[in-house]
Amino acid sequence: MLQETVAPPARTAGLKVNPTLVLLGALIVMCLVIGSRAPTFLSMNNVVTIASTLAAVGISAIGMTIVLITGGVDLSVGSVAALTGVVASSLWPSTLPIWPAVGVALLSGLLVGLLNGFIITRLRINPLITTLATYSAVRGIAFVVSGTQDNQLGEPSFQFLGRGNIAGVPFSLILMLALYLIFALVLRYTRFGRNLFAIGGSPDAARLAGIHMNRHLLIAYGLCGLLSALSGIVSASQLAAGRPQSAFGLEFAVIAAVVLGGTTLVGGKGTLLGTLIGVILLRTLDNGLIQLNVSAFWQDVARGVVLLLAVGVDQIRIKWEQTRQGGGSK
Repeated sequence: MLQETVAPPARTAGLKVNPTLVLLGALIVMCLVIGSRAPTFLSMNNVVTIASTLAAVGISAIGMTIVLITGGVDLSVGSVAALTGVVASSLWPSTLPIWPAVGVALLSGLLVGLLNGFIITRLRINPLITTLATYSAVRGIAFVVSGTQDNQLGEPSFQFLGRGNIAGVPFSLILMLALYLIFALVLRYTRFGRNLFAIGGSPDAARLAGIHMNRHLLIAYGLCGLLSALSGIVSASQLAAGRPQSAFGLEFAVIAAVVLGGTTLVGGKGTLLGTLIGVILLRTLDNGLIQLNVSAFWQDVARGVVLLLAVGVDQIRIKWEQTRQGGGSK
């Protein structure tokens, strides 16, 4: 149900490789290798620990998948996540009860996403430049709002969002999987979802087909901002605090997971199932490096290498598919 790609490949002879299955195989091999070196890695307690960390990256990755499908990108997701935690913790308990404060925080993330979409669609500024600017500006606002201090969020019902569990399953994981299912259905079965793929695949053809591109892009970036805000709320719940310095590097982890999962940087093609597996793979790698007592510096090196590999694999995939299509047209 979560699998979703666009435009069936050209009919060509030869082996067809499913990138999602390749990624799943890589995940299994990685788990076996790390498990052989760290006995506690495959324990149930550690599996639950990994599962509880998925939502902070995975929810934001849904929004990034939507944006990349349109041919855009959003580098502000980490800053938005930090801002929302800060907004919620600044409003509670002195100004608002916890859940209205969370609602305002989510609204702030939505507004940042809509601002990105407005600048890109109306002012015609490149998405990379636009979101790089908001990446810096929003992070600065988070520090200003918080006074550079961590603000506690110790309300029990709020902490359940990131720390609670149902029948032993982390609630944050249940929430994340529900969102993946919902947006998979949206992308596969709604006109809005199909139009997003059309915009990313060929903007000119989408325009000639009568698709209102600006409206769709505005909604896409708004959703990305909202989902990044929800990711920040989950993270704040797990930390029991709003921290302006939180979620540094989230945007790179999210982009790596999405691209590893099969969503191309040029737009028009993507899979939420692949994104989910990419998120699991990266979070499992982070946990495995800790289990193997790899220093934090080498962990940063590993993340950088994974991001580079993700982009490199994407470029190879694009060229390979172009070659196949060229061969099929002869």
